[in-house]
Amino acid sequence: MKNPAKIIGGLVAAVAIIFAAGARAQEVKHYRFAHDQQLNTGYSVAYDMFSARLKELSKGTMLIDQYPGAQLGQEPQLLQLVKSGDIEFAIISSANTATISPQAGVMSLHFLFRNADHVVKALADQKVIDAIKAMIDETTQGLHVIATGSQGVRNIYSKREIHNVGDLKGVKIRVQATATEDAIFPAYGAQTVHMPFGSVYTSLQTGVVDAAENSINVYLVNKHYEVAPVLSITEHEANNALVFVSDKLWQSLSGEQKQWVTAAAAEISAKEPAKAFELEKTAATKLKSLGVKIVDDVDKKSFGAIADPYLDKLAKELGPHADKIKTLIRAVN
Repeated sequence: MKNPAKIIGGLVAAVAIIFAAGARAQEVKHYRFAHDQQLNTGYSVAYDMFSARLKELSKGTMLIDQYPGAQLGQEPQLLQLVKSGDIEFAIISSANTATISPQAGVMSLHFLFRNADHVVKALADQKVIDAIKAMIDETTQGLHVIATGSQGVRNIYSKREIHNVGDLKGVKIRVQATATEDAIFPAYGAQTVHMPFGSVYTSLQTGVVDAAENSINVYLVNKHYEVAPVLSITEHEANNALVFVSDKLWQSLSGEQKQWVTAAAAEISAKEPAKAFELEKTAATKLKSLGVKIVDDVDKKSFGAIADPYLDKLAKELGPHADKIKTLIRAVN
């Protein structure tokens, strides 16, 4: 008969190995999710949705930590950190994405989207999402798009009222650094100025620029109304965003983990844009209570008449991915 002590010892060792393997399988890992906006913005809403769903799907083994307010850098820097694998996730404006993939500038085309409902539907459209993912995968390296997001639509703010396109003549306006902006704003008669988002407040305060443009809630939470107290509702451009995962992390995930990340990211595309527009309405009410002058009677047709010929022209010039994305977005009803 075999030695009972040896048998028991062997069983104990085997059980220990099984428990150790199980512990490793259930190891909790933390990942970084960075952006350049404050809390209570569309970006933080995207984080809340993504982190909660991923925690649920992974049974608490994949936890996302948020780094808002450009703690880890402005958007161009964040893109490079994601590409290098130093940050796992980030949400970046599609305009700043154009710094690594110029065709992403297509989403900054003025009046590409008809209204808020069109933005929400287009960003949730799977054909649009797939085309954006393909554009990034085929034009850059080190990162992948996993979701689309929004911060509403962009409006112009300054110390003066803008009622029509003629009021922009000679105005120095801070815009995002895309070929799209550099073509359309000068067509309006404005002078474009590029700078990091974090420099906008001081530049408006000191007169380096006369105006800037962004969504209503971004204008509010970053207190730009303190130095540019007139908000003109031009709604010239959708404030789109893309959620990225680093390729370094993506390649290290198991098939099941990739499914969890994909499913959690889908929550953003499906639900975040509508939440962003709710924040816009709340922000407008708050701004009025703070004494901000909101110009609602902007002649948007005067802007659209100039911008419309650029839709097809710029999309084609940017490249085939851009042209396809433009066509898909316009086809969404």
